[in-house]
Amino acid sequence: MQLIAKLNQELQQLDVQGMRRRRRITESACAPHVQLNGKPMLAFCSNDYLGLAAHPRIVEALREGALRYGVGSGASHLISGHFQTHAVLEERLAEFIAPHLESARALYFCTGYMANLAVISALADKDSEIFSESLNHASLIDGARLSRAAVKVYPHSDTDALAKLLAASTASTKIVVTDSVFSMDGNIAPLPALLALCEQYGAWLVVDDAHGFGVLGAQGRGALEHFALRSPHLVYMGTLGKAAGVGGAFVAAHATVIEWLVQRARPYIYTTAAAPALAHALLTSLDIIAGAEGMARRAHLRTLIAQLRTTLQLQRWRHLPSDTAIQPLIIGSNDDAMDAASSLYEQGIWVPAIRPPTVAVGTARLRITLSASHTTEDIEQLIHALAVLDAEEVLEEVEA
Repeated sequence: MQLIAKLNQELQQLDVQGMRRRRRITESACAPHVQLNGKPMLAFCSNDYLGLAAHPRIVEALREGALRYGVGSGASHLISGHFQTHAVLEERLAEFIAPHLESARALYFCTGYMANLAVISALADKDSEIFSESLNHASLIDGARLSRAAVKVYPHSDTDALAKLLAASTASTKIVVTDSVFSMDGNIAPLPALLALCEQYGAWLVVDDAHGFGVLGAQGRGALEHFALRSPHLVYMGTLGKAAGVGGAFVAAHATVIEWLVQRARPYIYTTAAAPALAHALLTSLDIIAGAEGMARRAHLRTLIAQLRTTLQLQRWRHLPSDTAIQPLIIGSNDDAMDAASSLYEQGIWVPAIRPPTVAVGTARLRITLSASHTTEDIEQLIHALAVLDAEEVLEEVEA
């Protein structure tokens, strides 16, 4: 069949470019030490930053939620799928983020991708203008496309360029959209400067804090707490499947914004609600994040980040500056990045290779992610393996 043949040709081209993606099957719970395709592995690839994905208290809460509410919601939130535990979770999330928003209210979504599509497409229309950070997540980019608004892309963390774009805009609604922690580089957006510009030019600031919620800030409230921000211009998205360890996401903003999303956000209105048992489990996640255990886990994570950054010495590969749990090593070519990941895999260490189009051509990398469940010994093992591989690359280059 000609249509299938065309797809096969394009798949073969991905192979030539070193861009074919393949899945691996994990046979145990999400944790630093996992069973992968029958092989024990030390993993540095999940976004389970606080190590809560298999926490016994949260597992028990999920079991309790399933016994109480069943395993499915049955319908969308606006039909019959909005359960008591959904409502309680939204109230708790609003209270948690309230120090940084005026008249805070929260809305729970099945995924972070869906939340970003919903926010941007509901706030913007064809008469709006969106100002999008160049390294934004795909969900933010797709949300802007879905909105039909004009889109201007400003260079990474370039607030001067953004200021010029905002000053020149005559749009009735202006929306600045950014990640907080950039998922492939690990650095943090200049949110105070972005918010000041939004307040100056009457724009919304939509912050995707997928990799900050639960991790940044003394209480784990994320990037807004990290920078001590508060403003009615803020629309905040936090994911609940990373540091919170379960699944889904939420949007928090002024109550009027959330009511508008309930009325107009198509990705929220036209989808079956997430299982209420997940929302029930997330109440325990929030308790841990906000409590003494969450504080201790964040402190341990910071210790591990410092250990990696101060101890790892590389000759050829480039360790990007990052104070977050995301620690990228720039390798360069797709093939070299894949070879490095394969060599680590053979040693029982699982670190993913990230290639275009996720990152720019020529910047393929190893994306190391740390968890509070890692030990200092785990980090030592990783550092040793990376240093040996890097030295071998240098030796091969000299001999060539």
